[in-house]
Amino acid sequence: MKFVDELYEYYKNRLTGDEEDAEVMTMSILEELDRNDLLHLIQEMTDEELMGMVGLYILESLKAKMAHDGIGQTKLRDMPNVH
Repeated sequence: MKFVDELYEYYKNRLTGDEEDAEVMTMSILEELDRNDLLHLIQEMTDEELMGMVGLYILESLKAKMAHDGIGQTKLRDMPNVH
């Protein structure tokens, strides 16, 4: 995506490589954009970029719901008592 490429080029010399950098930058940018800005960015995406974005959103949403419901995680109350 051109927007991400431009953002990266602008900030790459200030980044430490920490995932937190990307999170802070993303949240900061999203605070500045409104719905129309986001729709404009989406319209500029290729089909592949759009599928990737929606796919990532669905994946992360499903993972969050599974974590919330404890699916796939061992719950303390389900563990047998070991003596």
